[in-house]
Amino acid sequence: MAKQTTILKEVSVEGIGLHTGNKSVIIFKPAPDSGYGIKFIRTDLPGNPVVEALLSNTIAGSAVRGTVIEKNGIKIHTIEHIMSACFALGIDNLIIELSNSEPPILDGSAKIFTEILLNGGLKEFSAVKEYYVLKESVYFESGKTKIFAQPSEQLEIECTIGFDHPFLRFQKMILKNLDKNFYLTHIASAKTFCFDYEIEVLQKKGLALGGSMDNAIVIALNGIHNKEPLRYKDEFVRHKILDLIGDLYLAGRPIKAKIIADKPGHNNNINFVKEFLKKAVVEKDEIANNITDKSTMNLSFIETETETEKILGLEEILNYIPHRYPFLMIDKVKINVASPLKAIGYKCVSANENFFQGHFPGFPIMPGVLIIEAMAQTSCVMFLSRPKLRGCLAYFTSIDKAKFRRPVKPGDVLELKVEVLKDSGRRGKMKGEAYVDGKLTAEAEFMFVIVDKVDRNKVASES
Repeated sequence: MAKQTTILKEVSVEGIGLHTGNKSVIIFKPAPDSGYGIKFIRTDLPGNPVVEALLSNTIAGSAVRGTVIEKNGIKIHTIEHIMSACFALGIDNLIIELSNSEPPILDGSAKIFTEILLNGGLKEFSAVKEYYVLKESVYFESGKTKIFAQPSEQLEIECTIGFDHPFLRFQKMILKNLDKNFYLTHIASAKTFCFDYEIEVLQKKGLALGGSMDNAIVIALNGIHNKEPLRYKDEFVRHKILDLIGDLYLAGRPIKAKIIADKPGHNNNINFVKEFLKKAVVEKDEIANNITDKSTMNLSFIETETETEKILGLEEILNYIPHRYPFLMIDKVKINVASPLKAIGYKCVSANENFFQGHFPGFPIMPGVLIIEAMAQTSCVMFLSRPKLRGCLAYFTSIDKAKFRRPVKPGDVLELKVEVLKDSGRRGKMKGEAYVDGKLTAEAEFMFVIVDKVDRNKVASES
């Protein structure tokens, strides 16, 4: 059974706060016992007042560009990166002494906090770790933000962001099973970001006073202003996941659930946690484990290729087909190198899919025609990844023998098996089958024609 933890020894770091611009020293100290929780202590104020990192201490509407906690008028600003690191490292109990109202922003990510806490070592208590778990789904919506949670045996996160901006329109990431080693490699280093036109507005509101190119990514019209390149191509959605993990930890215990978040932000994250706790129950860990376990976390769409399989992730898919949000219907494609006329596509069906708004309210079902579209997109990737067809387009010419056997709902993972029945170079006939949990949900046969982009206006007469 996993046990509650704290750190072994005191560690510290100093710097300036992102929003207040105040210099501060932060000292992490071992908690005295299990059940202590995570507590911030303002050492700059008389009596060293304590503010617990709990949802009950959040301030309604205050988490505009960072998460703020307050107790008896004492505020702590921008705690989400620290809380995110604590969640990922499995730290349940911790004393955090702070010499001002805001922790240092450091490089704008959680990387340095995570490394410092790891340097402090981890110590187990005898008490068993407790989790918040779900027995039923939770749905939260506010403005453009939608967050859906369903029961799971670990924390899984599917996050989508989208902006009306030429450089940052859409990014999506899916991860499974939070683990400290993978978090440090793939999430912790993602930096906070803002658009250049926001800076003056933020500073007039008393925010981003400590912001700079060293601790934030500033997005321009067609790129970024920073000299340092992005740490990840999808760094922006990774940082949103980093923040979401930190905000989730304000529940007071680690969470086990599958979280599907579309356009999350601090205020809405906190309001979602409030709804989550209404349906969550506390359970003690029952799985044999300890703090030295090997990494088990993985990005579900980052896998190791073999000699017989070629795996194309989202970024590669976007290089081969023109489909984009909200009409991109696949997240990953496996192509069988030994049998190049077969492929398998995967689609994680999110509760945030736009078609669920009208199909159907209160009883969401994925339209069958979009399942066939997902099969077709899988086929397109298989064909258009061939060197001689790079840069071409594929068009439907017919659909036949379509059958829909089971509904596909939010939270399902579609496995889309396609096979070539006839290959005439630039025309072909495909058979597609869609499965959820090994059960056939839909099938169809369809034909297509591949054209050069310059010839796409001729397709109507040809087909």
